Amino acid sequence: MDPVIVVGAGPVGLSVALALARLGVPSVVLDETPGQEETRPARTAVLRPDTAAFVGRLGCADALESAGTRWTAWRIMRRRRLVERVAFAPRTPDDAAGPAPASPVHLPQHTLTRALRAALAREKLAEVVTGSRLADLEQDEHGISAHTRGPNGTWWRGSYLIGCDGPRSTVRKLLDIRFPGRTAVERHAVAALRCELPWPGEALLHRSPPRQGSGPGSEVSARPLADGLWRLDWLLPPGRELVTPDALVARIRDSLAGWSGTSPAEPGTGSTGTGPDGDGNRWHGPGRLVPPYELLDTGVHTVHHRLARRWRQGRAFLAGDAAHLLGALGTQGLDEGLRDAENLAWKLGLAWHHGASELLLDSYQAERRGAVAARLRAADQALPLLRDGRSVRWRTVLPGAARGRSTLLTDGHLGRGPLGAPPVYARTPLAPPAGAADGPLVETVPGAPVVDVAVTASDGSVVRLHDRLGQGLLVVLVAPGTTVWDRRHWQSAGLMPRLTSAVAALPMPAELLVTESYPGAAAHTVLLVRPDGHLVTALAGVRPEQMTACAEAVRGGAHGRGAGAACRAGSEGAPVRPAGTGGPAGLGTSGTSGAAPEIGRSDSSDAPDSSDAFGAFGTSGASDGAERGGSGEGTTGADGATDAGGAMEAGGATGARGAAEGRNGGAEGGGTTGSAGTAGAPSPVDPVGTSMLHSESD
Repeated sequence: MDPVIVVGAGPVGLSVALALARLGVPSVVLDETPGQEETRPARTAVLRPDTAAFVGRLGCADALESAGTRWTAWRIMRRRRLVERVAFAPRTPDDAAGPAPASPVHLPQHTLTRALRAALAREKLAEVVTGSRLADLEQDEHGISAHTRGPNGTWWRGSYLIGCDGPRSTVRKLLDIRFPGRTAVERHAVAALRCELPWPGEALLHRSPPRQGSGPGSEVSARPLADGLWRLDWLLPPGRELVTPDALVARIRDSLAGWSGTSPAEPGTGSTGTGPDGDGNRWHGPGRLVPPYELLDTGVHTVHHRLARRWRQGRAFLAGDAAHLLGALGTQGLDEGLRDAENLAWKLGLAWHHGASELLLDSYQAERRGAVAARLRAADQALPLLRDGRSVRWRTVLPGAARGRSTLLTDGHLGRGPLGAPPVYARTPLAPPAGAADGPLVETVPGAPVVDVAVTASDGSVVRLHDRLGQGLLVVLVAPGTTVWDRRHWQSAGLMPRLTSAVAALPMPAELLVTESYPGAAAHTVLLVRPDGHLVTALAGVRPEQMTACAEAVRGGAHGRGAGAACRAGSEGAPVRPAGTGGPAGLGTSGTSGAAPEIGRSDSSDAPDSSDAFGAFGTSGASDGAERGGSGEGTTGADGATDAGGAMEAGGATGARGAAEGRNGGAEGGGTTGSAGTAGAPSPVDPVGTSMLHSESD
């Protein structure tokens, strides 16, 4: 069978090729660049624990440890007052889960990309072809062909094709897939510098900082990197402000001086406090000292919110920035791109080796597009409250909640709540509806990511559950007491023989694991976990028929939806258990019986050439206009860059919005107007259809 063609060699494209190689699927990565990553310390990535674990499983764990930084805490300040501080769990030898949340991993994006390239170079099933620019696509019932230009220009034949070629995706354009949304939702000035700050190892979000104004949306963040480096981001006000090198240096000095504490004026400098100190820095304002720092890199980061109408067309798929753009309020677009890669890889692995139903292939769009749409909708609802500074009713923006602005920002930056938490595929066509008649057996609902508990594999090794993801279905038996028994004894005791036979008979590759405990699960509970770590269902005991039906649903079998009912019913009937005793408590014969939203209104604007997510890395422009037959939001945006001493860059953006309030008459139709609860709020991104955004008139 032909290899999978991956277009684009960024972190998402390289990750999906690596994940496919781990599944025994060959791939060809078409890279239009020379294959050399530019070193840009100011362009960094913040990986949540789940995406960092995925990258680690691909062979990049050493790079995450050496080049990445895990913060000790996250703090939010407002003016001079500490509002909130979240402490992260320290790394322990066994990586045991504690009450404190795990820290994200922060590292330069070029370091991540190089580590992924190095891991892919060691794979015999993957090939990266540089200097290959996609020019054309042709599909038929047996495969897909891609024509490239450049030194390696030729026709490539593949079984499937994945477009991971960024915001200006050629794949998306060749497939004629629309990419509606909003341009320049937020703009940030960014700097990477080496200095010492008063909270080593802790990340900071400072709202309304002194000396930088106290208007709505005024904020600066500082996030530590390895080797004493920090990334600083300043939220820029909307409008046409040009970030000149001098203006950016002034922001740096103001922030550092405000964080350094007060000091007496230097003798001989007078009341203005502007005389030079011994290190070449200056007293900055009365009683304020700018600590020594080394500026390494700068940029202007422009955030766009866009969502492709379709993520699959025949044998072609979109992933990463080619499918979505997001990043306002601390959300991370790369996180979502890596989740795309993990979700799609195991499904294409099944398709390549065993064939796939349309249900399985369509489930990628259903799950991932729905999750990103919900993320964009949450950000669109929160933006008026957090940025506009106007009076907005809490119950309108976040119905049923009365949460502070700082908490919302913390959610986005730390991967919590609707702005940042890992997705729950509650409406996936591959799994049963959440819960049974008498409630779920475990704390994790079907479709949610499983907890990373310690498990014992068939070879007797004790590992983390997340370490076994990616290869096939995981069947986890909750069996208290197994750790004190020799594996040779408990493998032949209690439920194990029947469970082993049931796992071997499943219609897709599966691995049997045993754990001492799982949150909310009673002894003899059997968990079925998808290759990407999302729970399929929990069963009370060994139920071969229900396990088979659930596995059929996961692989998109012909009776996939019907299998969901069988899975759910499996929680209610009598479990199948072999006779006999003498094993550990968890393996005995006695046990217990148990039991995607879319974004608001339709926006018919489409900008196929949206600006780079990191604007100062290259001159780019974007324009939005009303598409045929409809009214929408018209914006213009441009980011330019100038070099100052090889380090300083400047960016400017212009924007003007003209949104038609009311129904959308676009050719693709389907959306209704929703208001975020604030008059004049810009229109949110529209996926494909139903409005889920509540307004004052609802």
